[in-house]
Amino acid sequence: MLAVPALAQMPDLGPPPQFVEPALERAQLGQLLFYDPILSGNRNISCATCHNPKFGTGDGVSLSIGEGGINLGPDRKPDPANMPEQRVPRNSPGLWNLGASAFTVMFHDGRLETDAQQPNGIRTPLGAEMIQGFDSVLAAQAMFPVLSADEMAGHYSENEISAAVRQGLLSQPGGAWDRLARRVADIPEYRTAFDQVTGPGSDITFPQIANLIADFIRYEWRADNSAFDLAMRGQKQLSAKQSEGVGLFYGTAGCASCHSGWLQTDNRFYAIAMPQIGPGKAARFEDNNRDEGRMRVTGAPGDAYAFRTPSLRNVTLTAPYGHNGAYATLRDVIKHHLDPVASLRRYDISQAILPAFGGAVDDAVLGNEIDMNSIAAANSLAPTTLDPSQIDAIIAFLGALEDDTQRLGVPDKVPSGLAVDR
Repeated sequence: MLAVPALAQMPDLGPPPQFVEPALERAQLGQLLFYDPILSGNRNISCATCHNPKFGTGDGVSLSIGEGGINLGPDRKPDPANMPEQRVPRNSPGLWNLGASAFTVMFHDGRLETDAQQPNGIRTPLGAEMIQGFDSVLAAQAMFPVLSADEMAGHYSENEISAAVRQGLLSQPGGAWDRLARRVADIPEYRTAFDQVTGPGSDITFPQIANLIADFIRYEWRADNSAFDLAMRGQKQLSAKQSEGVGLFYGTAGCASCHSGWLQTDNRFYAIAMPQIGPGKAARFEDNNRDEGRMRVTGAPGDAYAFRTPSLRNVTLTAPYGHNGAYATLRDVIKHHLDPVASLRRYDISQAILPAFGGAVDDAVLGNEIDMNSIAAANSLAPTTLDPSQIDAIIAFLGALEDDTQRLGVPDKVPSGLAVDR
């Protein structure tokens, strides 16, 4: 059992995070675009379907049901009239503090990241032509869900967007992005708003839409005024249990070796034997359900099953946990970190939150000894020990990271007239 250190002072985390404060009118236009289903192939899903403030800017389930789903959060289910092909392969991450300059990596596998040596300052496996016009990695991440059949585009050939994606027409003239941008431009209320915000008669392009959505995220979900932040600034005293948790987290429990700094992430990638559930990220022609994480980006065998360290801001609000939401509770995911391989071996899929989906095979990897051995062998996290009281203290500290203040909220309506996910 680890000894509880005396907390003489708060940890030294270096300079506080820096945020870009976007113009209010840009954030307001981005808010409408974020909540408007006009950006999905079938006009039935918005960004807010899987990143909803009701669920801490996630969606409250382990693996989302995107295109072909109805309802929200744990109540979401396949639409019998438009059945989805599969669950979305990875957990929908929270959006807190993504406007901080420290966030240079997007997605669980980091397939989009800031790189000053790359064109437009962004690295992605998709190529330089796909990142023209985006003002940041936060804006550029919007290009992925609108092109994904499982997330927003729709099944192959059932609408003009999914048909363009199927043909490989993405960023080029007449491709999927152009078609989405034209939808927005054809709505008079949007045309007027763009004239006011980006200039009279300015072109409405998908990168421009994404830049505005990024400004909304920067404005809406900045979370740097939690009890922990106040304590770091000497404006508040944490409870005894929270202080004990700070001492453990930044001390002998070793959590901060990866969850470092003010935002509790080093933006690096680690294999920690996280159980694999759901359809995985193999290509459609590959007959397996594996998700090899960072290795799918870099091709390096040493990156197998490694995933990005998540920020822990508002982590108490963003369950389930893990790159595929394998654990429904903070306590269970913390216990996994104590002995990852043993936890992998005894994992029960009932620990996930998976809305009913007829025909879905969610436990294929769990029943594959070769895959399980590979995940275990890739683990880089050494076992440690915490007693239940110490786990309680760490959870109390994580509660001190809560700051779910929202500034604009959910709009009553959007210019397309389509339904808003509330």
